[in-house]
Amino acid sequence: MKFGTKTIHAGIEPDPSTGAIMTPIFQTSTYVQASPGDHKGFEYARSQNPTRAVLQKSIAALENGNHGLAFSSGMAAVDAVIKLLSPGDEVIAANDLYGGTYRLFTKIYAKFGLKFHFVDMSNISNIESYINDNTKLVWLETPTNPMMSIIDVVGAADITKKHKLLLAVDNTFATPYLQQPLDLGADIVMHSVTKYLGGHSDVVMGALIVNDDRLSKDLAFIQNSSGATPGPQDSFLVLRGIKTLHLRVQRHCDNGKIIANYLKDHYKVEKVYWPGFENHPNHEIAKEQMRDFGGMISFTLKGDSKEEAFRVMEKFKLFSLAESLGGVESMVNHPATMTHASIPYGDRQKIGLLDSLIRLSVGIEDVDDLLDDLKQALN
Repeated sequence: MKFGTKTIHAGIEPDPSTGAIMTPIFQTSTYVQASPGDHKGFEYARSQNPTRAVLQKSIAALENGNHGLAFSSGMAAVDAVIKLLSPGDEVIAANDLYGGTYRLFTKIYAKFGLKFHFVDMSNISNIESYINDNTKLVWLETPTNPMMSIIDVVGAADITKKHKLLLAVDNTFATPYLQQPLDLGADIVMHSVTKYLGGHSDVVMGALIVNDDRLSKDLAFIQNSSGATPGPQDSFLVLRGIKTLHLRVQRHCDNGKIIANYLKDHYKVEKVYWPGFENHPNHEIAKEQMRDFGGMISFTLKGDSKEEAFRVMEKFKLFSLAESLGGVESMVNHPATMTHASIPYGDRQKIGLLDSLIRLSVGIEDVDDLLDDLKQALN
């Protein structure tokens, strides 16, 4: 089954009780049992819900995975992965990643005896020097948020398999339409479903996809025990959003290419971060592991002035200034004060996350209107 067909049909069957083509919203907290333990596969809604079960099958199919698990947010999904570890274990993470993930690692789990190393993974061999007997997990994003770096998933998987480590890939920016990390050797794929999978800025959710049965059982135990599960209404909304994922993401890519090339030639722009440029570091790897280059773009202004960046962002009319991405509408974000404010200033500077850096989530509007908005905001 090809990807566009999967978005419509994979994991989804007409409701057996009514024939409804859309999965019903099973708005219930519990399920009646004929006798203690004699039930129809559903006991309590934190543990199982029929709407969520269909969604989990659908998301797993999109990533060519055997098992999918949905969570109440992307951070809850990340949290579940870290709960696989024990005090004294070590994690090697990319040095450019979502600020919320960095905050969870350093402000929450470091207090419980876990150690995190933040490594430049644009050269994947850098991972090797941080591996020791306590290392259990490698965590990366590609493309990264917000610097749009590309990390070689196949190369990372070669290293983690050699050392018998888990490899987790945050695939939020790429989506399974552009990239399928399990096929590249990853053990765990994570999504902030809030973004492109939902696609309409009306739901908060996270997901994990794995192939290994034992790993799936361990994560399902954490999912149920910790209770950070999404409700049936949110599950329904994401099922609906997924049906147009392939159409939406391709339009994001097409618009993003035009916007990136416009910014590259603008006299006020210092640098544009977008993996579709031939001179982008690891562009060739992006070509190999991605179908297209996405609709996420970051750029810096000449002079590195936070005040000028604020002025530009305040002037946008179609690009909404907001802390999210991946919706049908275009959004603009200032990572240094919004999504990545939890990362210390010095660490932000090291990876190029300057005060003038602006991140765009290019939507699916008419690109001429988006260009007009960019022109008036910059000029």
